[in-house]
Amino acid sequence: MSTLDLVAIVGPTAVGKTDLSIELATKWNGEIINGDSMQVYEELSIGTAKITEEEMKEIPHHLFDIKKPTESFSVAEYQQLVREKAREIKNRGKVPILVGGTGLYVQAVLYDFHFTETKIDASLRSTLYEELEEFGPVHMHQKLQELDKPSADSIHPNNTRRVIRALEMILFQGEKRSADNFQQGKEEFLQHLVLGLNRDRDELYERINQRVNWMIEKGLEQEVRNLQQKGIREGQAMQAIGYKEMIRYLDGELTLPETIKQIQQNSRRYAKRQLTYFRNKMDITWIDASLPINRQVAIADEAKMKKENDYDQKREKEKES
Repeated sequence: MSTLDLVAIVGPTAVGKTDLSIELATKWNGEIINGDSMQVYEELSIGTAKITEEEMKEIPHHLFDIKKPTESFSVAEYQQLVREKAREIKNRGKVPILVGGTGLYVQAVLYDFHFTETKIDASLRSTLYEELEEFGPVHMHQKLQELDKPSADSIHPNNTRRVIRALEMILFQGEKRSADNFQQGKEEFLQHLVLGLNRDRDELYERINQRVNWMIEKGLEQEVRNLQQKGIREGQAMQAIGYKEMIRYLDGELTLPETIKQIQQNSRRYAKRQLTYFRNKMDITWIDASLPINRQVAIADEAKMKKENDYDQKREKEKES
């Protein structure tokens, strides 16, 4: 059995994580856990580029489609679910492989992050959402700017869920949003290896542009229409790139070419933020995703062996001391 509790494969959107994850799960007798905050939602498949059953190649995949689009989902909940699933997989003698691009979620699983629960006032939340409905997101963001400028500066006006949450904190509890943040740990919670995929920036951006074109061809517009017909327009799930822009198109605010261009642009910007996060927050073995898949697997094999040896040596030293 592997010394490692978890292997994570991270990287920017559209870099090629799925292909490597399937190869490694096949070779290492592994099972894959979702590491994308939006792929937990049912009915959000095309816009999140969710893996298909055919692409899974009979490798077990976990924590996909576990939430309805109307439900919220927190880092704390994700942390608990992944740690439980990783333990279960390892106890069956298999290798848990966490695959995705949501940096904070992955980091919270690997390190000793602690979260504090906060009270929610249902009537206040209802009032704030009614105000949002009447006056719009810009008004709510300006309100937050007056009450808690640091929070407002860190939250995009269109991210209405986070704006509302920050307003709840300051109005109900008299606390700034930062008081609701996790305590970020630096100590490892799980023995792990993080593999990061990257490729030439121009090549990555072209892959992102092509993926967005693919989403349009596969029916992203109809996917969003179906959600709208169910009354789903707001909430955490609908803040995903691709969905919020398509809603603006369906509302007549954008043309289809403008929508495609905006999704592509926002996706490229997101990829840049992802890379910055991964480089600054985690110890990662980087792999060039443009290499042949067998070469990527060889690099991953070597990194896994080295990491396992490092943990074995650390354990022996602890026994001696």
